[in-house]
Amino acid sequence: MNGILNALVPVLLVIAAGHVVARMGLITGDQWRGIEKIAYFLLFPAIIISTVARTDFMAIPAFEMSAALVLSIFAMTALTLALQPLLKRSFGIDGPRFSSVFQGATRWNTFVALAIADELLGADGVALLAVAVVAMIPLLNIINVLVLSRFASGEAPGAAKIALDLARNPLIWSTAVGLAINVTGLPLPRFAWSTLEILGSAALPIGIVCVGAGLNLGSLRRPGPALTSATILKLAVMPLFGFLFATLIGVHGPAFTAVMIAMSVPSAGNAYLLARQMGGDAPLMAEILTLQTLVAAVTMPLVLLLAA
Repeated sequence: MNGILNALVPVLLVIAAGHVVARMGLITGDQWRGIEKIAYFLLFPAIIISTVARTDFMAIPAFEMSAALVLSIFAMTALTLALQPLLKRSFGIDGPRFSSVFQGATRWNTFVALAIADELLGADGVALLAVAVVAMIPLLNIINVLVLSRFASGEAPGAAKIALDLARNPLIWSTAVGLAINVTGLPLPRFAWSTLEILGSAALPIGIVCVGAGLNLGSLRRPGPALTSATILKLAVMPLFGFLFATLIGVHGPAFTAVMIAMSVPSAGNAYLLARQMGGDAPLMAEILTLQTLVAAVTMPLVLLLAA
């Protein structure tokens, strides 16, 4: 439990730091947009390339883990889309707000997951989480880009728009680059690895600072249906899907723990950046991320203890 809290508490403190900096006016709105783009298009891809490129996927139950994770994502996608008409009819949740609910329900905070896996499982945990990176990041980004294209714009996307949104997504091509280096064994020089490590080390703090900057704390005192539903789906229902599919497929030991970590972490900080890029409800996304991180400090220890 201490390992989980040690990974989550710093995230909360960095969110708070971003909120304070924004409220003090040290950085203006346009400057925040530039920082967000640096994190989204440069820093996050660096850590993904480095992690995926260095993992020995043959030494771990990659297929079984991937199957459990992918099935969980599809189950949550189907459930959340099925709830969309109810959320709109009963609570007036429009397209952009629903797109943030969807991101909050389906995405995962890779960096929190890696920190917890390293704390609980050591180096093997980081390698196991690399399987989740490969299995989940491209799929989740494709699904969320499609949902944002549909609901944030208020109209069904054309094939050209979908292709353009996917081509622009750096998390998809960075995973592909990491896999290409891994499979081909391309011998990158030491300075290349060092560059990726330096850039990647800045991804988490800068991304989370941006989340804090866009936060309206007043709304957390009165969480509405959009905020509440995204939190319940992500922190209660998604771990249940992960548990069921991992058990059915026969994932066990540290690999099972890694699946449960990936399923129980809050949503991804870059979901806020994607909402900004594609016209989703970014303030709601920031609120979802913060509330989920707060609640996850309680739910994650319970999920991992029950799974054990």
